[in-house]
Amino acid sequence: MASTRLPDKPLADIAGLPMVVRVARQAARSGALRVVVAADDARVIEACRRHGVEAVLTRVDHASGSDRLAEACTLLGLDGGDIVVNVQGDEPLIDPALIRQCAGLLETDGEAVVATAAHAIDDAADFTNPNVVKVVLDAKFRALYFSRSPLPWWRDASSPGQPALPVAGAQDVGALRHIGLYAYRAGYLRTFPTLAMAPLERLESLEQLRVLWHGERIVVHIAPHAPPGGVDTAEDLARVRALLAGATD
Repeated sequence: MASTRLPDKPLADIAGLPMVVRVARQAARSGALRVVVAADDARVIEACRRHGVEAVLTRVDHASGSDRLAEACTLLGLDGGDIVVNVQGDEPLIDPALIRQCAGLLETDGEAVVATAAHAIDDAADFTNPNVVKVVLDAKFRALYFSRSPLPWWRDASSPGQPALPVAGAQDVGALRHIGLYAYRAGYLRTFPTLAMAPLERLESLEQLRVLWHGERIVVHIAPHAPPGGVDTAEDLARVRALLAGATD
């Protein structure tokens, strides 16, 4: 609600529904057994309940979204192997299939505690952009590392200051952009906020590096294309409104 670029963002009207409600309804199309909004503002909770969306009120002092989710798991009695997917409340165009695919990875990979997603980078500007997070994987599609730097570095086709974009087929390794969607095992999610922050996490400002630093595994779904953009600005909101004009639920 305190977004500086778009004040009261969760309640912004999109085709007759508050954005957070539209996100929850989109998430429900994934086949999830339960969709719950976790928020620290009573106005968001009330808007959800008014539209039949389950919601829980969390503390206002959480340092990150993961901390808020951990509290929500406690409030909802989720633990152990329950799979929880974190969908940001400003993603009204989130693909339900992507949610389902991330959750499914934890059902098939018993060693991973977190699942996330990525897609191929086909733009050299994105490859070098520090705001575009890259991920490299092992043979089992588990994350080796996340970084804001260009990864992997294609040495034989690069010159200083002008990194070439590695593509699938160039030694069978392509550049991957991380998609900020996470599925967790609830038991691990409740433990995560108690873990010491990793030095690499501080350096890169990437919370997911804490998982790897402490020796756990993150499995990654490769999406066929980039997901639709979220809503951060008034221009983003206008774009989404135009796309969903006349939409019904």
